[in-house]
Amino acid sequence: MKNPVMTASGCYGYGLSYVDFYPPDLLGAMVVKGLYREAWRGNPPLRVVETPAGMLNAVGLEGPGVDSFICNELQQLREYGATVIANVAGHSVEEYACVAQRLSEAKGIAGLELNISCPNVSQGGMAFGTDPRMIFELVSAVRKVTSLPVIAKLSPNVTDIRVTARAAEDAGADALSVINTLLGMSIDIRTRRPRLGNITGGLSGPAIRPVAIRMVWQVAQVVNIPIIGQGGIMTAEDAVEFILAGARAVAIGTANFVNPMAPLQVIEGLRQYCIENNVDDINDLVGKVVIELGK
Repeated sequence: MKNPVMTASGCYGYGLSYVDFYPPDLLGAMVVKGLYREAWRGNPPLRVVETPAGMLNAVGLEGPGVDSFICNELQQLREYGATVIANVAGHSVEEYACVAQRLSEAKGIAGLELNISCPNVSQGGMAFGTDPRMIFELVSAVRKVTSLPVIAKLSPNVTDIRVTARAAEDAGADALSVINTLLGMSIDIRTRRPRLGNITGGLSGPAIRPVAIRMVWQVAQVVNIPIIGQGGIMTAEDAVEFILAGARAVAIGTANFVNPMAPLQVIEGLRQYCIENNVDDINDLVGKVVIELGK
């Protein structure tokens, strides 16, 4: 990666929607929307609801399926020279492994992010990502079928994220994405009905940033593999917080909907921060939060 700024899966489509704003090869990497073995319709509407300092989504990983992505979007992304990380979804361990193997055979994939934390699907996703034993089994199965870097995307909807982080590392994950969305709900008080068609959805945006930073810091204390911090990053200052907490890279999610130029602004902001603070290498900031107990 030429810089530590990525886009978060589900918030950047398959990359082609943003090429009119800037060339995708300016990013450290893009993480494309989740891919099942077959096309998937997702959840019924409404799928997105704005909330204070964030949004709830219950899209449900709608997508064209892995083969369609490889034949269409991936081919175009290669022409742009983009660094592409594919987000792998599945309803079973076998499906995750099948999709991972298919992507590993395709030209132009730099890594695989395992979506074991989406709260908007009834099978797979968070159902796998809250059980350390299931995480170990799933990551192990994918590890056997690919030589690509494997990134496990962790759910915040657990009692102790350090336990699931260690399970993913022990199973062979090369990196961790911390965190996915928090499970939330919104009710229309006029109709007295849930605003989302799926009833509940994933909360993202600035509202969850303090939770995400805390979890990155906790995970950094117990694993030896790189962490990709995400959750409500809107500015370079937000990204620096994640890096100081222990993230080696950051992913921009909801900010893309508000400001399509957000990733490039974060990249430039990080550059300026390093200049102003006499930092020669941004990696020197990783995990350098100063903790003074008792104060």
